[in-house]
Amino acid sequence: MTAVVADSGLVATTWQRLRTGDLGVLPVAVVLVLIGLVFQLLNPHFLSSDNLVNLTQQSAATGVIALGVVLTLHVGQIDLSVGAVSGLAAAVVAVGSVQLGWPLWLSVLAAVAVGVLVGSIYAALHTRLAVPSFVFTLAGLLVVTGLQMRVLGPTGSVNLPFEWWLVRFCQTAFLAPATSWVIVALVVLGYAAGRATDRVRRLRVELPVAPLWQVVARVVALAAVLSVVVAYLGTNRGVGAVFALFVGLVALTDLLLRRTRWGRFVRAVGGDAEAARKAGVPVRRVFVSVFVACSTLAALGGVLAVGRLAAANQGSGAGDTNLTAIAAAVIGGTSLFGGRGSAWSALVGILVVQSISTGLTLLNLDQSARLVVTGLVLAVAVTIDALQRRARES
Repeated sequence: MTAVVADSGLVATTWQRLRTGDLGVLPVAVVLVLIGLVFQLLNPHFLSSDNLVNLTQQSAATGVIALGVVLTLHVGQIDLSVGAVSGLAAAVVAVGSVQLGWPLWLSVLAAVAVGVLVGSIYAALHTRLAVPSFVFTLAGLLVVTGLQMRVLGPTGSVNLPFEWWLVRFCQTAFLAPATSWVIVALVVLGYAAGRATDRVRRLRVELPVAPLWQVVARVVALAAVLSVVVAYLGTNRGVGAVFALFVGLVALTDLLLRRTRWGRFVRAVGGDAEAARKAGVPVRRVFVSVFVACSTLAALGGVLAVGRLAAANQGSGAGDTNLTAIAAAVIGGTSLFGGRGSAWSALVGILVVQSISTGLTLLNLDQSARLVVTGLVLAVAVTIDALQRRARES
């Protein structure tokens, strides 16, 4: 009898998720596969291991920035200055280490500290003065861009030596094959342990659970996907260290959002800040933590970008970076209305955006085509998000 009730509850839950479109990043992952197949038909080099390695390497810096955007969207806010903050951080690293003679590690810490400072100012404006995030982050974009120009000075460009560890890490550092496979094993085991723990807890309180074969199938599918990706990339240079860092940050953020009290508070504030406040959630502290985390991740993305390009200039973190990071977060499935989404949205979203960019480049189309296509995909994602919200409300 309990099994019948559990199966009926599972069917009802599954149907509800299908009806409202609450399927996580699965639809975006399907879109990513379709994009890959289409571009492969148009250019056989697209799915080559060499191109995919380059694609993942190019996605890391902007993906870290998009991860911060995902957090602000979770609480129903937006940060329009993430690109500018990343550009200022890149300028601090380049100028501090090359022109001022600071140790490189100190320049990196200073750049990340700039992100913490900017996020703290934003948090104070929002929590103390109730200024809308759209307004103060737009103003912050202008201020931070001006500071970036001032830091770079009259030359407007500073190059980093290619032998520095930051440049090597972002350009030529790749995980050893054994390390990649150990990480795959740990991820699969961790996922399996998490699903098993959730299943036991739900059974204890007589909540509906998925059949055991579904849990096993998900674990096997995850292991298969990760094994194929690592094996295929391994036929070229392998998994880049900078991309591994990005995926690690996504996994850590996902763990914090799903398994900690802070994560539950973030979702509660995003769903309804006033209701969360009445329920005893420290709303002000949640906003502070999210704005600081967003700007810090933006600064870290700027550090990775200056390492990837081995240079910082007035174009670092320009409007293209800003729009790409925000578009990736939304395309990845994070709701603009707050309270919904996943940290993995940053990963699949930036892979979609970067795949479009790389594919159009291989077809010898210019940046205008990339912006048009990305804009259309973003418009579709926002429309779907609005329709899902309407369905949930009804």
